[in-house]
Amino acid sequence: MLVLLPPSETKSSGGDGPPLRLETLSFEQLNPTRERLARALAELGKDLPASLAALGLSERQTGEVERNAALWDSPTRPALERYTGVLYDALDVGSLSGAERARADTRLAVVSALFGVVRGGDPVPAYRLSAGSTVPGIGGLRGVWRPELTPLLGAQPGPVVDLRSGAYAALAKLPDAIEVRVVTEDSSGTRKAVSHHNKAHKGRLARALARAEREPEGIEDVEEVARRAGMRCERTGTRGLHIVVD
Repeated sequence: MLVLLPPSETKSSGGDGPPLRLETLSFEQLNPTRERLARALAELGKDLPASLAALGLSERQTGEVERNAALWDSPTRPALERYTGVLYDALDVGSLSGAERARADTRLAVVSALFGVVRGGDPVPAYRLSAGSTVPGIGGLRGVWRPELTPLLGAQPGPVVDLRSGAYAALAKLPDAIEVRVVTEDSSGTRKAVSHHNKAHKGRLARALARAEREPEGIEDVEEVARRAGMRCERTGTRGLHIVVD
């Protein structure tokens, strides 16, 4: 099983791992593209005005540009500790047992604008690059990653559980993945997508899937794991799963 998470715009600082070495990352077939993007991003980081414009940042965010400039030299930390925010707070990898964390490091993967996709335990530096960015000299990232990520992720053994947000879902089309949506239901039974708490519920599901001792083999198993974690979960069609919240 592979659970696809979105990254976060914000990332933790520091780390105690060695500087970025692409050969330490999972899915090594992506390394040529990773290197091309990383070198372009680090070079862009030397030009503050150009970086702010390309990345859609304000002058108060110059620290993000400095991170990019130091991309090849800054320390790394596991991806599940690098990315931050509501989803990763709910995932709370720091409270997992040793066995659960080992499962999280392999079962959970982050779809990244810079690295394509990395497993939870892969060591990555802090950086700033969004799925909607255009990298000078390279272009839009959907055109860069979709031809590589779509066949790679589509060929993964076992179920792929898709928790990505829209911009990152556009980096790879995965019609056979288990697509999870968080919805709310009103008194008339009408459902609509949840925006505010969407990431928290997806983080809870990712945590439950990492903790499961028996690896889920299909949508029925994913649904059962969610229910055991106290989530109201319903199937929609053969590949859809709704987490229903009040």
